Amino acid sequence: MTGRPWGGSRSTAAQSPWVSLRFRTENGGWHHMTCQIRRIQLGYGGREQVFGVIRDDTRLEAGRRKALAKLAAERQRAGEIAEFSAALITAASEQELRQVVLTRVAATFGGTGAMLMLLDDETGCLRASSDASVDPRQVDAMGGLSLDDPVPVTDAIRTGRPHFIPNHEEFIHLWPQAVGIPWLDSFTALSIAPLSPVGAHPLGAWAVTYDSEHHSPPDERALMTTLADLAGQALKRIRLQQARVELATALQQHMLPTLPDHLPGLEVAARYQPSRDGLDIGGDWYDAFVMPGGAVALEIGDSQGHDVDAAAFMGQVRTSIRAIAPHEPEPATVLTRTNELLITMNAPRFASCTMLYIDPRDGQVTGTSAGHVPLLCARGDGSSDVRELPGGPVLGVLSGTDYLEETFVLEKGTALVMVTDGVVEGPGLTLDAGLERAGTLVAQALHDGLNAEAVADRILDAAVAVDHLDDVAVLVIKRT
Repeated sequence: MTGRPWGGSRSTAAQSPWVSLRFRTENGGWHHMTCQIRRIQLGYGGREQVFGVIRDDTRLEAGRRKALAKLAAERQRAGEIAEFSAALITAASEQELRQVVLTRVAATFGGTGAMLMLLDDETGCLRASSDASVDPRQVDAMGGLSLDDPVPVTDAIRTGRPHFIPNHEEFIHLWPQAVGIPWLDSFTALSIAPLSPVGAHPLGAWAVTYDSEHHSPPDERALMTTLADLAGQALKRIRLQQARVELATALQQHMLPTLPDHLPGLEVAARYQPSRDGLDIGGDWYDAFVMPGGAVALEIGDSQGHDVDAAAFMGQVRTSIRAIAPHEPEPATVLTRTNELLITMNAPRFASCTMLYIDPRDGQVTGTSAGHVPLLCARGDGSSDVRELPGGPVLGVLSGTDYLEETFVLEKGTALVMVTDGVVEGPGLTLDAGLERAGTLVAQALHDGLNAEAVADRILDAAVAVDHLDDVAVLVIKRT
């Protein structure tokens, strides 16, 4: 036989949720209390009583808040490290990389100052820079050091191994030969990380300084080494990109010709400016040369792309036209033969082009176009128009194309302007609006009595003013 003990108690289902209360103590702190109310029946069939349960959660709440604060700090630090890494990866120049390092590395590792030393391959010496917390005299003392100088920075760069020096005593113990150098007394602790790993080509290092003793834990050392290696990879990428830009620029400049001097009855001027995209170099070109019969051949074109390959392909097209033109009396035939040559070569790119033959004696012009921007014709009375030349598709795409041409007369005091699309197109400029704008500009320049050189300058300045993204070429021909 079972039953409820006589004189016992039981809890009914009625009870409140836990309620948290907070109140300030005499010393300015806080107490956290948790309360709950329950209804209890005393004995079997006895009366009900209401009881309150109070729990002191002050320590529990303090621990919870501490854990939340720690979690928030860890998330913030993780975010800062991620931003640091992203900034290193996206740095586009050595100056930008230097700014990223010097504004972030000291804060990331709790230091009071930061220095960046990059090795100059030509001189074999260091180029030093720092944030505002480091004395410029100390930076000057670091700059010019060679890798043979017995200091921890050069050793880290030479060997690819980092140094974490917690205090002066450790520094003197490890580097007694470095005692007396000007910047020795500028820090209490020092952490140095090379930008290239062991065995790699030395690039440089960064140093974080501390004004009190600092013992770097293993995770901090690993993080600093990882970020420094990331900075080294970014530096190598930047320098490789810069080398490619210099190569492409040299290639482009070498391939752009010198215009012939003193053409009887004609003024000819040309301008070129690279793009603001890719390698800052492209495939735009121009050319002008005297034909065997005395006519002047002029061409302008744009090959696909903005890189070294685009510049090389541009050179192939221009050289092909130069080689073919002296043997052909008509520019349309020149483009036809050039197109077939490019297709035979399996050219990986295409190019647009406009070509003119001008007889300086009577101003007769014969012109053709391979998918290129129309001509602009401007006169000294301030009028201008757009001239669409017959022709065919861009070069290097469609075999068996016969290009068409037309003949007209260039009157004295009138100018023809040949441009690439970067001159008359932009983020906020349509082709039609750009052509109208450029034609008005050229007509006004002729009305003002400017020569071909000044007209070319005005066109280029206007293209730059509208924030052009493509490279631009301009060729101005004025009959005098």
